[in-house]
Order: sequence, then C-alpha cells, then structure tokens
Amino acid sequence: MQQVINAISLGGVYALLALGLAIVFSIVGLINFAHGELMTISGYSLLAMLLLGCPFPLAVMVALCSAAIAALLMERVAFRPMRGASVTSLLLTSFAVSSLLKVVLQNGISARPQAIAMPGWMTGAFSFGDMTVGVGPAISISVSIVALLALELFLRKSVTGTAMRAAAQDFDVVRLMGIPASRIIATAFVLSGLLAGLAAMLWVAQRASVDPMMGFTPVLKAFIAAVVGGLGSLPGAVAGGLLLGIIEVALQASLPPALAPFKDAMVLSGVVLILLVRPNGLIPAIQAQRS
Repeated sequence: MQQVINAISLGGVYALLALGLAIVFSIVGLINFAHGELMTISGYSLLAMLLLGCPFPLAVMVALCSAAIAALLMERVAFRPMRGASVTSLLLTSFAVSSLLKVVLQNGISARPQAIAMPGWMTGAFSFGDMTVGVGPAISISVSIVALLALELFLRKSVTGTAMRAAAQDFDVVRLMGIPASRIIATAFVLSGLLAGLAAMLWVAQRASVDPMMGFTPVLKAFIAAVVGGLGSLPGAVAGGLLLGIIEVALQASLPPALAPFKDAMVLSGVVLILLVRPNGLIPAIQAQRS
C-alpha cells in the first residue's frame, strides 16, 4: 500500500507537468521543452522568498506566480513572434529558450544544488494501522487531485475554458467567432506555468533542494507521459502521467539490485509496447481520432 501511495504521488507530479505540456500543444501545436525551466524558476523563487524571511505559504504563492509570469513572458517574447511558423521552427525556439535559461541560471546563481529548508511538519509521517504514510506524499496526492479538479472545472464551466476547449478542436472556427487568439494562447501558457509551479513545489518538497537542471528529467518524463496518454489529449496526459509513475515505482520496488540501473530502459520499453498497441496513445486527442 505504501508503494501505491508513492506511485500515485510521483504520477501526480508527472500528470501536472504532462497536462501543462498538453494544454499548450492542443492549442498552439508546440511542444514546449522550456517547460522544465518554469519549474526551475519557481523553485528558485521559493528559495529567494524563504531567504528573505517570508512565511512559507506566502513564499509558495510567490513561486507559483513567478512560474505563471515567466510562462506568459516566454509566450510574449519568444513564441508570439513565431506564430504561424513551422513545427520545426517552434521546436527549435523552445530548445533555444530552454538552453538560454539554463545558462543564465547556472552562471547567474550557481550550478550546484541549493538546499531549501522545508517546514518541519512536511517531513513528518502518520500511521494507519501497520502502514506509515509520509506527509510529503500525502500532500502531493492531495494537491494533484485538487489541481486537476480545479482545472477541469475551469475548462468546463468558465467562458475562457470553453473557448480553450473549442480552440483545441478547431482554432480557425474560434477566430471566426471573434474570440481573440492571443488571449486564448496567453491563458494556455499561464495555466501551463501554474501547473509547472505546482509540480515544482511538490518536487522540491520531496528533495529539499533546487538546481538549474531540476526541471530537465521531470519534464522529459512528462513528455513521455503525454505521448503515452495521447499527445494533445488532456485526460490522456493525466492517465499517462499516473501510469508512468506507477510503472517507475513498481520497477523500483521489485527489481533486484543487479537490474536496478536498467529501470529507465525498462520503462521506455514499456512505453514502446504501449504505443505499438495504441499508436495514438491511451486516450487520443480529437484531432488524432479524426485522422
């Protein structure tokens, strides 16, 4: 049962990141590999606020807002001028933004990990019978569930959310209805930034440190999760993230020490097998279903 909790906790982080990638891709057709740097910016913002003596809840709010603002600036400065460009050009732009931010963080702050003092209550644990559950994984699961439900309500109940869902299906028709394209795209980037910030807080809570490469591995795995779930599909991104977390934790718990170094290779092999059976992912996007 403890391994199940760990799997859901890790899968929730992947799901948040994969969902951020899927929101932008479903509307713009962009795989934003600079998404990991939004995590890193959020982590460093949390560190800065705590060093300035801010209360932990306020520091978390500032960190979340910094990721959303960074995503909005990223869209305005780097991606809006490239609107209408080819997929290759957008992909190269995202790689360029990612590399630029890494260099700035490494040279402007430090290439070494910086420790973050987490509140004592986040490092504790509580017991259910014979099972001991860490506060960190419990918070991770709770935050992931609340964030996913809040996003679902926003997309289904608000006017902007409805416009975003419509844009994901047919952007040209949404434009013809008089809805500003720039507002929809900017909202998508802000949401992706908030999701990246939430994932960063959960990632930092488990590791209590931040470094310039912090977002690279989680976002790479989130991209894999988004592909497995169905690239551009929001439910698929959640399903893919949870599935990837479950596979990782299951292998980590069951593999003998001699095979432990091959865990990632086994995970990717499982991904290949899934895509052989479901080439469009577990829950294909509407565009994939039409084709």
